[in-house]
Amino acid sequence: MRSGRLAALAGAAFVAASCGAPAGVAGVSTLPPAPPPGNGITAATDDSQPGHVVPPAGDEPVRVPPPKMSPYTYAFPIKGCKVSYSRKLLVLPKTTIWAKKGCAFVSPVDGVVQEVNVNNAWAPSTDRGPDREGRFVTIKGEDGVLYLGGHLDSVEEGVTPGTKVKAGQLLGRVGNTGNARDTASNLCFAISWPVESQYWWVRRGVVPPWPYLDAWDDGNRTVSPRKAMLTLRKRLGATPPCTQLCSSSSSNSSKPQPTTPTPDETKPPKKKNDNDNDTVVIPL
Repeated sequence: MRSGRLAALAGAAFVAASCGAPAGVAGVSTLPPAPPPGNGITAATDDSQPGHVVPPAGDEPVRVPPPKMSPYTYAFPIKGCKVSYSRKLLVLPKTTIWAKKGCAFVSPVDGVVQEVNVNNAWAPSTDRGPDREGRFVTIKGEDGVLYLGGHLDSVEEGVTPGTKVKAGQLLGRVGNTGNARDTASNLCFAISWPVESQYWWVRRGVVPPWPYLDAWDDGNRTVSPRKAMLTLRKRLGATPPCTQLCSSSSSNSSKPQPTTPTPDETKPPKKKNDNDNDTVVIPL
């Protein structure tokens, strides 16, 4: 009888232990483990740094070319040199691109050479408007826009009116001829529309050039000044009168200006701080 009672007690204890199993031990879960986040995909871990997660390897970034803004392709007008220029209106809507003497001035677009001046006839005593750019070359681009590069030290041999040129082709060398003779070497760069040489004040700049210089340097070589040029020509007329830095002896302006030479800048501008966006410096 005693042995039967002991067996019954042992059986009851076993059943009680089985029924109480879900309660488990305090602090220890008896639930099945939850699946890891990320639909079962786990990141690798770095054994040298406990707790540090190493992201899975991915593909190289895809480089997307800039959008094509026009059918024309442009080149920055100075090649192979560190340059700087102001991104603001000075006296005229053109810009002074500061660069070392002898740096290459190249055609900004495919086109035809329209006007070439190899004589440096400017003198402070007369300050004739047509002479202020010193040695210069103008290009009528295939986009219908006129581009001027002035204050040149020299013009490349073979560059004459009627010469066909390609974007990036050497046209001359940076200097400080004309009314830039007392300044650092630079390129007077201007954008306008084709006119006869007697309307010299048009060729020296009508369309602000720095938005296009910024784009061409940043890699979008299809940003074109054609639309801005057409808009201004329609508003101002094909041969507007001279109103800035004019001489009564060399223009038909109704408001002649003094003949005193008035350079826009005499030396390259310097950035005041990192937030000054008026000056662009392009390293070599």
